[in-house]
Amino acid sequence: MSRLTILEFPDPRLRRVAKPVDEVTDTERQLAADMLETMYDSRGIGLAATQVNKGVRVVVMDLSDDRSEARVFINPEIVEREGSQKCEEGCLSVPGVYAEVKRAERVKVRALDGEGQPFELEADGLLAVCIQHEIDHLDGKVFVDYLSSLKRRMVEKRLKKQQRQEQSQPANARA
Repeated sequence: MSRLTILEFPDPRLRRVAKPVDEVTDTERQLAADMLETMYDSRGIGLAATQVNKGVRVVVMDLSDDRSEARVFINPEIVEREGSQKCEEGCLSVPGVYAEVKRAERVKVRALDGEGQPFELEADGLLAVCIQHEIDHLDGKVFVDYLSSLKRRMVEKRLKKQQRQEQSQPANARA
């Protein structure tokens, strides 16, 4: 397995719409394993292939505290939505930024697992939020798109400033 580089907002590659996976092969399984390693190393709970500059519809997530419930969703699609909830969201592609986003309270998702087997899953709460958030990535959307234009501009300015500061540090001073 290898750690992948996570793209950061406002990188235009985050706006690409991912293409469906035609067949689940060792390539997709390896991508999912690398994505899980990257997500765990970054202390995330979900990661979409778009975030690591891969243009395929692959999502991984694990909401457990002990990293024991890894999930792989290939070609995920939400087939039912119900209710409404507001939840504070963050994103590995928008480091250090958290904001309240309105999402469906319950969803039913249809996908293939890491072996290419179809499944359906009904989810609510944080799992429903995570599924919607990651599928948004596959569709070229970032959670800051749900913010007002003023808040989105503030986030963009803050992240650009952070990136400039990181780039101005000597290489041996960066983690």
